[in-house]
Amino acid sequence: MKITREEVLRVAELAHLELTDAEAETYRGQLDSILEYIEKLNELDVMNVEPMAQVLFHSGDPGQSALRQDVEQPCNMGPELLEQAPEARKPYFRVPRVIDR
Repeated sequence: MKITREEVLRVAELAHLELTDAEAETYRGQLDSILEYIEKLNELDVMNVEPMAQVLFHSGDPGQSALRQDVEQPCNMGPELLEQAPEARKPYFRVPRVIDR
């Protein structure tokens, strides 16, 4: 699949990015390479492959995962982060309006 320069510029517009001609051509080539790779992956026969949520990591012991246990831990960083924000109105961050662009 070949991606056109116009498609790159449209995606950049949707992302509110201003690209130079050189950047647009660089991204066109990079996106084209990604789409070609995905086309190759789509050719693979995966009929007998079970879906999985993530790659499995093993620590060497077949019965032991190298991933940590998913345990809920308290986190109270909100007040500290709000103190560093340029415009904070507790308990919220104030950000520039983007809807009307």
